[in-house]
Amino acid sequence: MEIKWEDCANGIWKTIIGCEDKFNPVLVMDAAPVYEKLRKLTETNFPQSVTLMEYEITNGKTIIRIPLQPEERIYGLGLQFMKINHRGKTRYLHVNSNPKQDTGESHAPVPFYLSTGGYGLFINTSRAITIYCGSCVRKDSKNPPKAKDNVSDPDFDYTPLSDLIEVVIPGNGTEIFAFSGSSLLEIVQRYNLYFGGGVLPPKWGLGFWHRAPSAYTGDQVVKEALEYRKRGFPCDVIGLEPGWHSKSYPVTYEWSQERFPDPSAFVSKMAENGFKINLWEHAYVSPEAKIFTELEPYAGSHTVWAGIIPDYSVPEVRKIIKAQHRQEHIDIGISGYKLDECDGSELTDFSWMFPTHATFPSGNDGEQMRQLLGLLFQKTTAELFYEVNKRTYGMVRASNAAASTLPYVLYSDLYDHEQFIRALCNSSFSGLLWTPEVRTAQSSEDWVRRFQTVCFSPIAILNAWADGTKPWSYPEVYDIILHYVNLRMRLIPYFYSAFAKYNFEGIPPFRAMHLEEGYNPAKVGELYKEASGFEKTKSWDIFQDEVDNQYMAGDFILVAPLLAGQKERFVYLPEGKWYYFDTGKEFTGGNFIKIEATIDKLPLFVKDGGIIPMIPAYNHVPAKGVPVPLEIRHYGMKSGKFLLYEDDGESLDYKKGNYQWFSLEVNIEDNGKKTGKVSGNMDKFYGSYSEIKWNFIDTL
Repeated sequence: MEIKWEDCANGIWKTIIGCEDKFNPVLVMDAAPVYEKLRKLTETNFPQSVTLMEYEITNGKTIIRIPLQPEERIYGLGLQFMKINHRGKTRYLHVNSNPKQDTGESHAPVPFYLSTGGYGLFINTSRAITIYCGSCVRKDSKNPPKAKDNVSDPDFDYTPLSDLIEVVIPGNGTEIFAFSGSSLLEIVQRYNLYFGGGVLPPKWGLGFWHRAPSAYTGDQVVKEALEYRKRGFPCDVIGLEPGWHSKSYPVTYEWSQERFPDPSAFVSKMAENGFKINLWEHAYVSPEAKIFTELEPYAGSHTVWAGIIPDYSVPEVRKIIKAQHRQEHIDIGISGYKLDECDGSELTDFSWMFPTHATFPSGNDGEQMRQLLGLLFQKTTAELFYEVNKRTYGMVRASNAAASTLPYVLYSDLYDHEQFIRALCNSSFSGLLWTPEVRTAQSSEDWVRRFQTVCFSPIAILNAWADGTKPWSYPEVYDIILHYVNLRMRLIPYFYSAFAKYNFEGIPPFRAMHLEEGYNPAKVGELYKEASGFEKTKSWDIFQDEVDNQYMAGDFILVAPLLAGQKERFVYLPEGKWYYFDTGKEFTGGNFIKIEATIDKLPLFVKDGGIIPMIPAYNHVPAKGVPVPLEIRHYGMKSGKFLLYEDDGESLDYKKGNYQWFSLEVNIEDNGKKTGKVSGNMDKFYGSYSEIKWNFIDTL
């Protein structure tokens, strides 16, 4: 049947086949597209592969099919831990906590994928869909694989190469969006901008975070926080875990009078010492909660931990929750939330969550509510702050599509460092943010490696809720830990500007190498084989990607994390000159280089011409109107430019135009002399910088 596509914006089209899902991520988020920025992107044609899309609706399922080319790769599909390239894999996009198998189930399984064939496809549904990413072959295939003998044929492959991607959506129809672009990054930009752009966190959100043990009293939390100040160790946010509630599992959202007899005084005391407070909570309401009686008529058919499940898709539920939160939390100065367990689990030692056949007053069933509960929970709590003209930043354990505007960073109770790095890369394809938070470690080396990675992520956090670890828990490496947390604090202007580009242009602040200009996965694979001496099979070459454990932080810094036990690692540097962040040592790109691992070094490389604005490392992010010195580093022998973003760092006034971009530029003359200048209205610096110092990092 013919598919009719509607032009939505520059490079974006949509269609409805059959009956669309009336409860979906786009409806929940209700974000206005950033048309002005979309119009400025490259004008592109409708993607060729999508013109060949076919569909059928049968037996209560909608099936769409799109051709695949032999070397085509598939990226995205939300927060995935195991692989970056999904070609040859089957992905079941179902919200689930602690996904331990490579199935596609995830905290945030977003039904949006990118193809190296030059397009992105988004299925706007609240259903758990299955995507066969070239993992099954139809009998009527135009390019069928040949039958082989698995005993005698060395080229036998258990996943024969398929020429088709198939998407199976429960229900009799769906809404589909197609995106094109001159690059994969531009496709991601379009996806983010069409759903409102990226989130801009408050400046304090980019500082260092610490979550206190679950059963701590207010006095114990204050004592632990002041230990940070005594040691001169930076910290901006203290998180309170379940024990702050009068009852938890299920929760009341009310303060424990035993542990926190005077919540307002506690929050004020913490604020006086430069600490924001973040509260843990989940969505399952205790019968002992004051709002239980109001919420009970709007609850679903099942309970979780004996708590009711309010139907967050009903406006009255959100109104009740917000009124209570505003009075108990926001009015006394709480800065944000950690939204736990909005995912559910059948994959761990504990099986909990309402079933797919659960019913809710809205008419949505358990499958739909589970898929979108994370979105609803995030949006409801974020609006609390927006209504009083404040920005917030927090953590969440489930999300879905169209989520780039939400001020929450995903986390997990899993704890594999290598998978955490891969998740950080994968999150950038789907409008998500992810933190590889630090909890415990197997050794002091593991402690260092985890801290190094988390300091180059959306939230730099130590989560000590279970065992009370501190940054100084391994005294022998304390100086190294302090160095990297201080480096995080020094890079606040750089990271804040990267998030501003996410907000205004849809460019992820931390992103996979696959989104960088000039990245060619086939070429990179051959270079890796040559550099490492690894003898890859044909199958491995087709279905794997080679750069899934390094990423870009902002426009200029390449991060190559190390794992405990590694003595060396290979790093792929794209074309051009690159420089070691610490020393300025020069490297030639377009190749893999081998790095010898030392515990005190995180391999960081800066592009030729890269400009990095930095401030001194303070105990917490400087408040609005507190001027600090600004160091502007320039690397290499190429002229460069950096757009430094400034606003008040706290309110939503930037949405009204109250912000300023400053152009930091370095010009290099023929004789090699460098000169730097700042362009912009200096009167609108928001009192952030007292003086400017240029630091030209040349080749050693």
